Amino acid sequence: QVQVAESGGGLVQAGGSLRLSCAASGSILSIESMEWYRQPPGKQRELVATITSAGTTNYADSVKGRFTISSDKAKNTAYLQMNSLKPEDTAVYHCHIFYRPPWYTSLDHWGRGTQVTVSS
Repeated sequence: QVQVAESGGGLVQAGGSLRLSCAASGSILSIESMEWYRQPPGKQRELVATITSAGTTNYADSVKGRFTISSDKAKNTAYLQMNSLKPEDTAVYHCHIFYRPPWYTSLDHWGRGTQVTVSS
């Protein structure tokens, strides 16, 4: 089994910062990529940022220059540093990973999410 657990969400004022963590554990041989998605209230889930095992990163246009994704391979953990937060960043933030278990090809797994609320 694989577990993906997000943490670090909370309530913050506009202009503030939060750092989210995503920890993956279980039957993981290697992680190919880790992604942060978010789902604002009443809207569809959207991709926020991606980091590959090679360290390549990509961001949604709406967060470029404000959010930074990073990872600690030894801990199978990804981070999302969110600065200059805006009310429109309010959402449930989910972590999504592509990984290889010891016995199979690539699989993926979602975390349950962490709430981020930005007040104006």
